[in-house]
Amino acid sequence: MSPTPDPLTTGDRLCLLTVHAHPDDEASKGAGSVARYDHEGLRTVLVCCTGGEEGDILNPAMDRPEVRADLAAVRREELAKAAAAIGYHEVVLLGYRDSGMPGSEANTRPDCFANVDLDEAVGRLVEVIRRERPQVIVTYNDDQSGYPHPDHLRVHDISLPAFRLAGDPAAFPELGPVWQPSKLYYTVWSRVRLEEIHATFLELGLESPFSPEWFERPSQDHRVTTRVEISRWWDARREALLAHATQVDPTSAFWFGLPDDVARTVHPFDDYILAESLVETTIPEDDLFAGLR
Repeated sequence: MSPTPDPLTTGDRLCLLTVHAHPDDEASKGAGSVARYDHEGLRTVLVCCTGGEEGDILNPAMDRPEVRADLAAVRREELAKAAAAIGYHEVVLLGYRDSGMPGSEANTRPDCFANVDLDEAVGRLVEVIRRERPQVIVTYNDDQSGYPHPDHLRVHDISLPAFRLAGDPAAFPELGPVWQPSKLYYTVWSRVRLEEIHATFLELGLESPFSPEWFERPSQDHRVTTRVEISRWWDARREALLAHATQVDPTSAFWFGLPDDVARTVHPFDDYILAESLVETTIPEDDLFAGLR
């Protein structure tokens, strides 16, 4: 009799699935890691939960009537370009409307991501997980006090139950064969990253885009478990950011204020918090797939 396959490792190949709120979030959070894993031959899948309809046009060159007339379509095109630059093999649009910021008119709409039925949204993500069979999922932090956007909060709210229920045969039986991911991570911008970038601006005699308020936000550094080295894939992140032409001003000091040859060397890591693991691993990690290969 053949041995029973291990359900944690019987995907066709190792797969990383990332869950983001809006088009452009995939470029600013963990893009270098995804580019690295694509380069290493792993499958990479992006779930984008909303269309970004409420995003402001932050690049003056793109603030044109024809862009404003159908911002959602423009942002879908930008997302496709950014995902290709990063190396995503699949982009899944979960299909919800941007919720806007708290107190906005958009945030009152019943069809916005923050207001739709939670179980229904979890089910949509479970279906993707079962179809794509990732061993690793990256999502948003449980502590988002530094930037409590309703859609970012909801990404976290659907990711945890989806991680657990995707492998439960009693949950959503209509959504295909079960698949249990092995590891769940939160992406995080560490305090040390901000401090190192800020210090580099000052060392070069440049004005830093990081005001004192940035360093008053809660630090999550004590929770960081995993640092993925990404210096060789810094260009993929830059190209992906520039693909989001409505959201990213190419003259922005925040994104591009340091010379390229310097920027790629300043904190050349993506930082993560390991939230759940069904495999043995040793902290600190330097690989999201530690314990799986």
